Amino acid sequence: MSKEQSGVIKAWEATIRKTQAAKKRANSIFGISLAHIPDDDHAASSSAARTECYYAEKVLPNGDYYSGQWYDNFPNGRGKYLWTDGCMYVGEWYKGKTMGRGRFSWPSGATYEGEFKSGYMDGTGTYSAANGDIYRGQWVMNLKHGHGIKHFANGDWYEGDWRRGLQEGQGKYQWKTTSNYYVGEWKNGNICGKGTFMWENGNRYDGQWEDGVPKGNGTFTFPDGSFYVGNWSKDPTEQNGSYYPSASPSAQLEWDPQDVYNVYLADAQVCPCEKVAVLPSQKKLAVWNSSKHSEKARRLSVDGRVSVGVERAFERMNMWDGDDQGASSAAAAAAALGSADGSGSGASLNKMLPMRVPKAAKRQGDAICKGHKNYELMLNLQLGIRHSVGRPGPAASLDLKASAFDPKEKVWTRFPPEGSKHTPPHNCSEFKWKDYCPLVFRSLRKLFKVDAADYMLSICGDNALRELSSPGKSGSFFYLTHDDRYMIKTMKKAEVKVLIRMLAAYYNHVRAFDNTLVIRFYGLHCVKLTGPAQRKVRFIIMGNLFVSEYAIHRRFDLKGSSLGRITDKPESEIDANTILKDLDLNFIFKLQKAWFQEFCRQVDRDCELLEQERIMDYSLLVGIHFRDVASNREIIPTKSEPPTPAEVEREEGPRLSKADMDQLLLDPTKWARIRLGMNMPARVERTVRRNDCELQLVGEPTGEFYDVIMTFGIIDILQDYDISKKLEHAYKSIQYDPTSISAVDPKQYSRRFRDFIFRIFAEDS
Repeated sequence: MSKEQSGVIKAWEATIRKTQAAKKRANSIFGISLAHIPDDDHAASSSAARTECYYAEKVLPNGDYYSGQWYDNFPNGRGKYLWTDGCMYVGEWYKGKTMGRGRFSWPSGATYEGEFKSGYMDGTGTYSAANGDIYRGQWVMNLKHGHGIKHFANGDWYEGDWRRGLQEGQGKYQWKTTSNYYVGEWKNGNICGKGTFMWENGNRYDGQWEDGVPKGNGTFTFPDGSFYVGNWSKDPTEQNGSYYPSASPSAQLEWDPQDVYNVYLADAQVCPCEKVAVLPSQKKLAVWNSSKHSEKARRLSVDGRVSVGVERAFERMNMWDGDDQGASSAAAAAAALGSADGSGSGASLNKMLPMRVPKAAKRQGDAICKGHKNYELMLNLQLGIRHSVGRPGPAASLDLKASAFDPKEKVWTRFPPEGSKHTPPHNCSEFKWKDYCPLVFRSLRKLFKVDAADYMLSICGDNALRELSSPGKSGSFFYLTHDDRYMIKTMKKAEVKVLIRMLAAYYNHVRAFDNTLVIRFYGLHCVKLTGPAQRKVRFIIMGNLFVSEYAIHRRFDLKGSSLGRITDKPESEIDANTILKDLDLNFIFKLQKAWFQEFCRQVDRDCELLEQERIMDYSLLVGIHFRDVASNREIIPTKSEPPTPAEVEREEGPRLSKADMDQLLLDPTKWARIRLGMNMPARVERTVRRNDCELQLVGEPTGEFYDVIMTFGIIDILQDYDISKKLEHAYKSIQYDPTSISAVDPKQYSRRFRDFIFRIFAEDS
């Protein structure tokens, strides 16, 4: 029997022994020597004495097995760790984390051999999957990222750029069975962008691609010199081009470009990337608390008093969290409070009581059912949307002429109850329907990848819209679709004029910047009701920022002004749907370096657009989902201590801000749902305000952090700095500090907004 097999058997024997000896299991210090099982007192004293690095061979209390170098109750140096589920790591360690070169193997037979950082596959390495796929190249945080070569089990191979686990950038894909190959651009694991596809028979396509098929301008060339050039689309109605046969007698005189989709590319399927069942950074070590934890036993109780807890015999430690886990000490909390308000008084201490997420709130809005005062208006709206979106239109190209943005570009449609040539019969009174700049909004929906059928189903399906119980500050009413994906807002005529005026700039902006934070608009319409009043109801359809797979626990509407910017509600009435304001904010938002840099760039771009269009009074709407919540709804803080200089020097790899980030890494396609401002993993640091400064916008940081998922965007972008706002500014400036009010010149508003946003958002270092 080999030494490794012997170690596994003894590990399982130790697991059986621990179930029969609860007392020894609870009091043993870090594991049981294979040669001798010491008594409890002797084990404790020897563990305390041996803090230097030494070779150890241990069976841990849960049955895991480790052999290798050991220091201060952690693997440190070279060593082998075998988990009871069959996973194994052999390689370099640093304070309980895989760091350096090593080899990780799974029970399925899959292996990774290469560089590790902070518990992650990170650097250069080779992954051999259980199905036969092999990848050699760069890794970042368990994901293929950088240049790499992947050989698939069926013989296909890809060489090129990877991003977040999927092919993205420039790359070449070779099919084994047909010898066809593609060279060009990729996005999210699909052929997308400009590229060339070569068939083994000599046929060739050069041009634009989207989702693995030709889309846009391109040229298909035959070996005999014949070629087809034009605009390509899988939809024959959008296909537009010309075929030029060669002078060869054998040349085809006619050719259908749809053959490329139906025949030529039938076998050109890109192999999907495999999913790893368990990631190395998810594996935890069964360890005894480090000697550094002796001062961390105390914690703040629910009412703010210091209590002393009893440590468990052993705990599970995340490999990438190292030995720095634990709650903040009472001394650290008191110090933070002292620096925040200068007193450390009881009132200040109450501010640091554990936070709780609110109870589940009632679903927003009341369904507009028969008998509701706006029931007929809702039916008019749904009929109009079906007509507008379902009406055949020209092939939607993203390159629009200036005439498409003309304020006069609007279409009126009459809806008589008996129906007409273009409209169905209905049970409502006659009404008229207006579409503003229909081609522009059709292109916007295409740009935002909104499927027309899904769009109509959300707004016009059998489910009723929901009306929010009270109008907004502007007097506008809001309606939500049943799936919460879209919000419909009634508008004043002045707001419609502002949107039409800035529509061309808005369109070019959202087209140029995929990560723009400005609210997404999908349609602008008007219903003209019949009757004596002939009332007109104008409304905009826009995306709902807070439609997410994560429950939103806190919502903030942030402008950077202080006058009236506090929620006028008692704490008992604040729930998950309450919109909090600037003076309610008690966090600093920490984004990872790359996200933070992109965030700063995008806020600057978006504010420049709004400043250029003379817009003010916009705000950043922020939603927070707390990752770690106890059963009593108490939010669990995460590590708050900064790393030591030595740790910073060793931890060159990425540091994540939430404990279960690996759930996203398990399935690389989930990264497609993460973009700037949407489903973003981050951390927040709790803040407190000084008692002597009622209008302090940004509180003092306390060092208490929480793992969160964030959603945010810039809303209310249709307020022009017109004469009414200028008068409001002049009037309020007499009574209040001019810098504290919302109604200010767009240039000043943009500068103040950015200054504030860049104070409450920071890089997570």
